[in-house]
Amino acid sequence: MAVTTLPEPTENSVTETGLTDGRRIGWVARRQTTRRPSRRRGAAGAVIAIALVLGIWTIASASHWWSDILLPSPAKVWHAFIQSVTIHDGHKGLSDAYLWQHLWASLWRILNGLFWGIVVGIPVGVGLGLWRPFELVAEPLVNFLRSLPPLGYFSLLIIWFGIGDTSKIWLLFIAAFPPIALAVAAGVSTVRLERLNAGLVLGATRWQLLRHTVLPSALPDFFTGTRVAVGFAWTTIVAAETSNGLPGIGGLAWATKKELRTDVAILCVIVIGVTAVLLDSVLRLVERRLVPWKGDRKSTRLNSSH
Repeated sequence: MAVTTLPEPTENSVTETGLTDGRRIGWVARRQTTRRPSRRRGAAGAVIAIALVLGIWTIASASHWWSDILLPSPAKVWHAFIQSVTIHDGHKGLSDAYLWQHLWASLWRILNGLFWGIVVGIPVGVGLGLWRPFELVAEPLVNFLRSLPPLGYFSLLIIWFGIGDTSKIWLLFIAAFPPIALAVAAGVSTVRLERLNAGLVLGATRWQLLRHTVLPSALPDFFTGTRVAVGFAWTTIVAAETSNGLPGIGGLAWATKKELRTDVAILCVIVIGVTAVLLDSVLRLVERRLVPWKGDRKSTRLNSSH
């Protein structure tokens, strides 16, 4: 019996995907090696942006277009930073606390509000995504909280809970809860019905489906909502610390208006921005570890020349 010998695939042979082997291998290689260069380019871009901002800032302050009160030089902001971490004139730091103490006080309030936002937001989001009657009742309330400006109800929280940290944590919780709940609801509602039916056919209970199918499918949306909630919390912390907010980075920024310490205000803005970026980077790192199937959008970009 004659044996038919199939031709060996060549570099130009067409695969099932419609691409030649050579092109497919090149595409895979580019995809595997894109992430590291893209990170290097991102770091280089950040350094260039910082250098550009510092250059423009230095030139503007040196040209005296505005007074030092309106636009202090980078050197004066650096001097304010040195003051904030040392003892000077018999006082430690700024407003009787070091800079790291102000930052930690604000972070502790933010993390507390974010923690309770997650604890309450996850079950509420699951209920919104799985139970239609609950969605009809709860979703308008969640959207109502999401639309409220922080200063609109902060006075009411102070009347209820006092000027201590309790009212501030409640304010941060109300800011963090809606985006987390709505993001979890969006993730839960996108679970494919075929996966749920397959689990029921295999004998899974409703709790097992929720634990092993529904919640893992909602993880990407949960992290997205958490990152949005952290951003809302940072924008809210200054409002929360306008009343008895010392020590606190927002309270320190608010207190600078009394002495027109623009250098300290700019320092607080820089510290808040850098800390927020670092927190977001930590969340993105945790997301990549816990949700590896989400992928990296940047890694799928192809070179336009190919």
